[in-house]
Amino acid sequence: MSCLRWFVGRCFDGRPAIRTQRRERMRRHVKRTEKVFHLVLCLAAGTAGAGLTAPKDEWAPLEIAGHTVAPGETARFWVDLANTVGASGRTLDALVVVTRGTRPGPTLCVIAGVHGDELNGVEIAHRIYAETKPEELSGTLIASPAVNMAGLRNGQRYLPDRRDLNRGFPGDPDGSLAARIAYHLFQGVLQHCNAVLDLHTGSGSRTNLPQIRTDLESAPALALARSFGVGIVLHGVGPSGSLRRSVLDAGVPAVIYEAGEPLRFEAGVIEQGVTGVRNVMAGLKMIEAKSERESSEVYRKTSWVRGGNSVGIFFPERELGARVRKGDLLGVVTDPVTEARVEIRSPRNGRIIGMAVPQFVLPGYGLFHIGYDPE
Repeated sequence: MSCLRWFVGRCFDGRPAIRTQRRERMRRHVKRTEKVFHLVLCLAAGTAGAGLTAPKDEWAPLEIAGHTVAPGETARFWVDLANTVGASGRTLDALVVVTRGTRPGPTLCVIAGVHGDELNGVEIAHRIYAETKPEELSGTLIASPAVNMAGLRNGQRYLPDRRDLNRGFPGDPDGSLAARIAYHLFQGVLQHCNAVLDLHTGSGSRTNLPQIRTDLESAPALALARSFGVGIVLHGVGPSGSLRRSVLDAGVPAVIYEAGEPLRFEAGVIEQGVTGVRNVMAGLKMIEAKSERESSEVYRKTSWVRGGNSVGIFFPERELGARVRKGDLLGVVTDPVTEARVEIRSPRNGRIIGMAVPQFVLPGYGLFHIGYDPE
């Protein structure tokens, strides 16, 4: 755990007035985080839950974001983000649902709606907490279906100040609106998590094949990714400021589930996501259920195929998930004014893991996301 000790000593290099306080908070969580690594490593070995649950006398009520949740209870409450960031009204507040099982066990956090236009994850999180009963649960499920509530209500990806919440973690109480919201979510909710599932879709007018992304160099994170069981696993620690990367940097296993396109509720990928979350819960011995995992297909590298200088109407010739070879025709862009037709061909062998939907495109637009270099 020397890497965790190093992180505690180096993290939160902010203003002197808050740096010491943050560092002390992180030290208090190192011991808990070390147990997390052991927990998920055991999941990878197929022995999760064996000897890892807390003694019964330690299974006390959970204190979270100013609320107390006793074993055997489910609590729904709003995290008062408006007041904590210095605003007014309730448009920023995030719903959090905590189900504290009757038996001790790990704490799994399911987070969705970081981007307000990504709807599939919202319904996945909703179904998970709505169908989870405390008397059937070992451990604690913490679910927040729409942490960017303002974006969800307005059908917008970003916060009202046009900042991306997924670039604001772990946050700053005196920073931008995104940094303030990220800070209070990280400190008030995410600090309780032993593992984190962050639910997303494609961005813009693009759709993604259901896939898991995480740091493949982290054994606990890879174990968590494989336990989800969607089949496609991609390497990616995530950009600086993302929820995934910040949680991983704090020593807690985290993955994102990417599936479908924005501004849509898609039944198939929602059902697959619900199954994946339940697979994780079963792997962590939180619920008694048979896992429905697909064998993992791991890609360490991906690349975008762009439209070059083409301008016009794009139509794909291959479907999402198709396996392609170098030189295969992927799609066509046609200029409706000049009737110039540009064929988009694959630069390599691989699999289509994401793609643009038919639309009018401009030069350089990303049309196909290709996964390659499989394990």
